[in-house]
Amino acid sequence: MPLQRRAVVVHRRTELDELLDRHATRGQAEFFLRSRGRTLAAVQERHDTVSAARARVTAAIPEDWRRADVERADLGRFLVAPEDVVIVVGQDGLVANVAKYLTDQPVLGADPEPGTNAGALVRLDVPTAVGLLQRAGRATRAETASRETGGRGAGRPDDGAAGHALGLRTEDLTTVRACLDDGQFLTALNEVFVGHPSHQSARYRIAADGPVDATAGQRASRGSVRNERQSSSGVIVATGAGATGWCASIARERGGRRLPGPTDPALAWFVREAWPSPATGADLTEGVLDAGGELRLTVESDQLVVFGDGVESDRLVASWGQEVTVRVGENRLRLVVG
Repeated sequence: MPLQRRAVVVHRRTELDELLDRHATRGQAEFFLRSRGRTLAAVQERHDTVSAARARVTAAIPEDWRRADVERADLGRFLVAPEDVVIVVGQDGLVANVAKYLTDQPVLGADPEPGTNAGALVRLDVPTAVGLLQRAGRATRAETASRETGGRGAGRPDDGAAGHALGLRTEDLTTVRACLDDGQFLTALNEVFVGHPSHQSARYRIAADGPVDATAGQRASRGSVRNERQSSSGVIVATGAGATGWCASIARERGGRRLPGPTDPALAWFVREAWPSPATGADLTEGVLDAGGELRLTVESDQLVVFGDGVESDRLVASWGQEVTVRVGENRLRLVVG
């Protein structure tokens, strides 16, 4: 028998929550804010706006669905099931935070503060998210009724990845995966960073195949590999979804570079501040990887770290001689767009 759907509401603590944890009382929090030219009333207003948005979205979850509520800090300890529908209420970064724990589950990104967030990933305002949840509820009830009467839906598997079965239109966003040669790996939605743990000079040998010029898309022939020993501030490998973040600032500093779109099965990579010396080069500093391309870094430092989407606490550590391979991720984020 197919499992019952579950709605997983993902959110993060508000600034007011963090202030009260730190200062214990509202009076102490207000004193702290006043000393910095701010008011508790403004912080309270934002807290109320976000809380009201989350309450409204939660109330729209179909009655016959199970429910779970997850705070961002607990994502690493929460098991997302195949039949789940993930609802993110918060900033764009919160969608990236949850993406690494998903396979094919549909994700609704609801923006509680339109105009404050960029809206690259939380593309739905609260009323739209509510309407989509109501539509999904109707689709679920129709599917259940059809199954009970032996209709066409009776033999269809209840796959949690099937956004279309819920009447939802999704957009599949490319992810990036970094793997160590000992089998460890991590997946990110926006970008992966490989570098020194304290952002000092990182030493490694880099090898890249596929397109090698992010400006004009000049291609190396398939199977050809360029490599170089480098000392730099690290390497950024970004998806199209991450092309509006860290990667965008690097591309802009270099005079503008053509970056992949969010659904393109391609990655853009940049070396930060490569240092030319008698032992290290600075020629192989940017490029584009297609779906079959790989970027490989062989560690020549005591250790380098690998983390995704800016979350340094969730990282891999590569020691001297280990190889880090970065490629297009196997899974794609199914973002609900309508």
